Amino acid sequence: MAKMPTTKAKDFAMRAWLPTRQKANIVMKVLVTGGAGFIGSALVHRLLASGAFRVVNVDALTYAACPAALGSLSDMPGYAFEQVDICDQPALEAVFEQHRPDAVIHAAAESHVDRSIGGPAGFVQTNLVGTFTLLEVARAYWSGLDQAARSRFRFLQVSTDEVFGELTEGQEATVEGASYSPNSPYAATKAGADHLARAWFRTYGFPVMISHSANNYGPFQFPEKLIPLMTLNALHGLPLPVYGEGQQIRDWLYVDDHAEGLVRILEHGKPGQSYNLAGGDERRNLEVVEALCEQLEELAPQGRAARSAGGPGYMSLVQSVADRPGHDFRYAMDAGRARDELGWLPAETFHRGLQKTLAWYVANAGRWEKDGKGGWRYRRDVGLSSACE
Repeated sequence: MAKMPTTKAKDFAMRAWLPTRQKANIVMKVLVTGGAGFIGSALVHRLLASGAFRVVNVDALTYAACPAALGSLSDMPGYAFEQVDICDQPALEAVFEQHRPDAVIHAAAESHVDRSIGGPAGFVQTNLVGTFTLLEVARAYWSGLDQAARSRFRFLQVSTDEVFGELTEGQEATVEGASYSPNSPYAATKAGADHLARAWFRTYGFPVMISHSANNYGPFQFPEKLIPLMTLNALHGLPLPVYGEGQQIRDWLYVDDHAEGLVRILEHGKPGQSYNLAGGDERRNLEVVEALCEQLEELAPQGRAARSAGGPGYMSLVQSVADRPGHDFRYAMDAGRARDELGWLPAETFHRGLQKTLAWYVANAGRWEKDGKGGWRYRRDVGLSSACE
């Protein structure tokens, strides 16, 4: 499995990179799609915190959106929100005309594999048709810019390691030039979106870049993904369903590290190039659940008290369930290009990132309620705690 870089190497790379736009005191206006989602909201915060960017957040506010993750940004200078579906061409055209962005980071997507298996049509619509629509609107806008603005404009397509397909245990990590081999409707639609973006670069000269990310985790993630689902189920004494024997291997990347990587690509990436953003911390799914349960015993007093009184503890809630169709065994990427060309390395260890994530869900457990279909949904009438900070 991949090794984490040394702290010394991390510190050197982080010091070596300085944002050129901040040096020149230039402010870039970035249109972020999906900015009310898990990754998108972290990215919006990262962009605005730097002082080097203004942000136009375009989001349709679907089931997984969490506007509360954006906090009080609505009152912040340099921030604008537009509730627009990326499949709505006229609405997108109006947003571009009104806000005149210097760059686009396309993070909007349907992203849950299980949902894509049960209902692939929505993934085709958002991930393929939506990306096509956005590319065409952005290209038309870019074509009308003056030469200097055209040369500065960038379009960053945010993608996933799943487009490369599965690896065997011990197989070398995937590099950017690897062939695509998606195995789920979700991965297939993201692969198709990447192909569209790459074709727009090759055919039209449109300045596209592509990022591929490992599994993300952190506060505000919708509880259909592994870590938040297991956390909320555990806190409510519900079963922790693990596919098969839980031996599938995933690389884990804290969401703020992903956001930092996207900013690095935007600032220093090369049009036509793709960049892997990997956490360098591969773990089996069952190992992740075990680590989660162990930390919850310390973070949630009721769990620790139950175990000291003779109770079984959170791990007793783990249940093996039938594996999902086409479940990929392992994903792993080589992030050497992002390290060498962009000076990017993940700052969070999995242990520390998981601790911060679990602390947030423990503090905000009341923010969620069962949806009547076996899953969770936001309670929009309940405020959020910032316990993870």
